[in-house]
Amino acid sequence: MSRNIRDISQRLHPGIPVWPGDTPFGGEQTWKMAEGSPVNVSRLTLSTHTGAHADAPLHYSEDASDIASVDLEAYIGECLVVDARLAVGVVEETDLPNLRGAERVLFRTYDSFPHQAWAEDFTAIAPETIRWLALHGVKLVGIDTPSIDPQDSKTMDAHKAVLTADIRVLEGLVLDGVPPGRYELIALPLPIVGGDASPVRAILRDLP
Repeated sequence: MSRNIRDISQRLHPGIPVWPGDTPFGGEQTWKMAEGSPVNVSRLTLSTHTGAHADAPLHYSEDASDIASVDLEAYIGECLVVDARLAVGVVEETDLPNLRGAERVLFRTYDSFPHQAWAEDFTAIAPETIRWLALHGVKLVGIDTPSIDPQDSKTMDAHKAVLTADIRVLEGLVLDGVPPGRYELIALPLPIVGGDASPVRAILRDLP
């Protein structure tokens, strides 16, 4: 019997909200069966940070690994989904439950994910929280907002904290309706050589 699958990815389409000033998503058919081609083929234009995506260390450090070089082990395995909707501004250590050995932690901060419009006042993660998670053996953090740092951050303190701790990052997840608890996470990035990030098809499966 197959385990229940929860798709926690954003659907990619023209008009999907992106970071202000970043590349808008675009898609068009270049070969069309309706015009005599034996197949349909499309061309996509998008930012590496479109929708649910995995940041590479290269995103926040010039001499760090690109997304094609990161170890994939962190993106597959048991994870803990945390309801952090009561966090104010940033997720603090006091917002965390007992991790009970969890190596991957995903934070839900939205009551309802803003699919139709960009939300500037999203919840980020305090750098102290990243350091606390690292001390407890966490190797991947994920969040349903566009970034683990606030939109107006110039110092990128949370990203610097994950760089120091060698923690992988997922952003832009859709965790509406996902009860807090433990799941199997699968969220593999594409091996984009020189890529600072990659969109992912992120899913959660119930544990056996």
